[in-house]
Amino acid sequence: MRSDARAAIVDTARSANAVLRPVGVRDVVLEDVFWAPRLRINRETTLAAQHQMLEQTGRLENFRRLTGASNAPFAGIYFNDSDVYKWLEGAAWSLATDPDPALTALVDQTVALIAAAQRPDGYLNTYFALDRASERWTNPDLHELYCAGHLFQAAVAHHRVTGSTALLNVATRFADHICDRFGLVEDGKIPWTDGHPEVELGLAELSRETDDERYLEQARFFVEVRGTGVLGRPYGRWGLEYHQDHLPVREQSEIVGHAVRAVYLYAGVADLCLERDKPELRSALDRLWASMTERKLYVTGGIGARHDGESFGDDHELPSATAYAETCASIGAVMWAWRMLALTGEARYADLIERELYNGILSGLALDGTTYFYVNPLADEGEHRRQPWFGTACCPPNLARLLPSLPGYVVSTSDDGLWLHLYATGTVEATLPDGQSARLRVETSYPWDGDISIEVWATGEWTLTLRVPEWVGDGASLEVAGETWPDGLMPGSYVAIRRRWAAGTVVRLRLPMPVRRVSCHPRVTENAGRVALMRGPLVYCLEVVDNPGVDVRDIVLPAEAEIEAKHRPELLGGVTTLSFDGRAAPVDGAWDRTLYREDVEGAPASIEPVRVVAVPYYAWANRQPGPMRVWLATR
Repeated sequence: MRSDARAAIVDTARSANAVLRPVGVRDVVLEDVFWAPRLRINRETTLAAQHQMLEQTGRLENFRRLTGASNAPFAGIYFNDSDVYKWLEGAAWSLATDPDPALTALVDQTVALIAAAQRPDGYLNTYFALDRASERWTNPDLHELYCAGHLFQAAVAHHRVTGSTALLNVATRFADHICDRFGLVEDGKIPWTDGHPEVELGLAELSRETDDERYLEQARFFVEVRGTGVLGRPYGRWGLEYHQDHLPVREQSEIVGHAVRAVYLYAGVADLCLERDKPELRSALDRLWASMTERKLYVTGGIGARHDGESFGDDHELPSATAYAETCASIGAVMWAWRMLALTGEARYADLIERELYNGILSGLALDGTTYFYVNPLADEGEHRRQPWFGTACCPPNLARLLPSLPGYVVSTSDDGLWLHLYATGTVEATLPDGQSARLRVETSYPWDGDISIEVWATGEWTLTLRVPEWVGDGASLEVAGETWPDGLMPGSYVAIRRRWAAGTVVRLRLPMPVRRVSCHPRVTENAGRVALMRGPLVYCLEVVDNPGVDVRDIVLPAEAEIEAKHRPELLGGVTTLSFDGRAAPVDGAWDRTLYREDVEGAPASIEPVRVVAVPYYAWANRQPGPMRVWLATR
């Protein structure tokens, strides 16, 4: 395997407008008690179980049909190829840090099968390749380019990790087919794009990997053609906003429509801004980011309020029990945020990555790594449970490709030195601006504890830049080589430590982790008079299993209650719980068999003291079914 495997995410090494550049996935080794077990489970359990599902559901058999090795009819939905490609990308990134002969064999077999299935003209889609060949490129809602984008990303990952061009050659042949077919009418091409963005991301990364500018130019065309009426009236019952085709991107200000499609598209737009000077697109990204994070983002990082159309709702429309908050949408938000971070070096983007990773994304995966949430509500009556697979199975393989790419999100380089974005025990190997190698050794119990020790093994003058999370209040401190940092640390920013380093210098960052009571904007009327509990980057929730004998809907958090944080290594794989003396305020018995009555002043008929326990939101629904709540009454 190649020794220079790069990050599983956007490679900004030659991006003209990048502030930050990624460090290779192989160059960051996570050994901590939080992420290391999850990466191991992903490698040993999740990827193996998902490959079995790819076989059982006919997704791999669909490719065998194209090679003549199977006479079975096409199985499943028209976008099923994409699940194979996402699984393959995840497997490739897993091999970057944990070589495994059995997984390598599965990857090699899958790559060979995909290559054998490709058509002579470069086209590759198992739904359209045979009996539906005459229908190719006729319906923008059938995900042909979407599947192609995932193929391109898998090919880039496979090439970077193994050095083999077997899948990269398949990808470039298909990309050439696409470039030759779609474009301006005056160039003799067809103006067209896909109803589901994704190909833009794949083409941008394929361009970086091959140094072929045609692929980036094709990505630009697919971005710029949106909102120009090229798709006409989209197929199906969904409108233009659902397809991100209602306005040209440069004119958009409000994030609307299908949440996954939106964030995938804007990640692709950010790719263009990284490679080329696009001030109008850049301004649109700023407006759309504000629309999402200031008015349409759940406290967990979830996006997409409505099941109808898997879409963003109106401003401040954030229902808890009926939240859609698709796992894929949170993953797409991380992809967009990472590119914005590379473009700007602003901590707010890393803050969102952290919020998503610890809450909105991780809730989508069971602790054993074999079952998944498609949607992630913030309140439930015990009916929502993780599943081993779905008919539309985008979320499981999306999780499987994100997790092994996690080391690539930890650290970046810049012209000045190294930037540490996420905190976890492990080591980082990177090349400094002067060409010398640097090694960081990080020790921490994050996210359970905010004490972070960084041992620096490098010499020369350069800058180590550390993120101070937005959730940190007063009291954050920094010590460098035994000396207290003289300046205050501002939450939601980076602190730059520039000095002439001696090998073995120790930097200590201390981030206090008090329990925080977080309130909603007043226009989120469902949460009026309620708070969510957070500690560090984690959102907490109440489950009935921890609070037996009381309806979690009736629990009240008193203003004066002291909240105790206690680490419990035996619970849910090891978590820090929050507990407090609360009150249970059952519904007044006078409401029995009555839905409405005249306003009655006064307290509930009975108030009962109760000891309340909260667990991290990501860990809910891993035990017996029962009610769950994130937002707590405070009356």
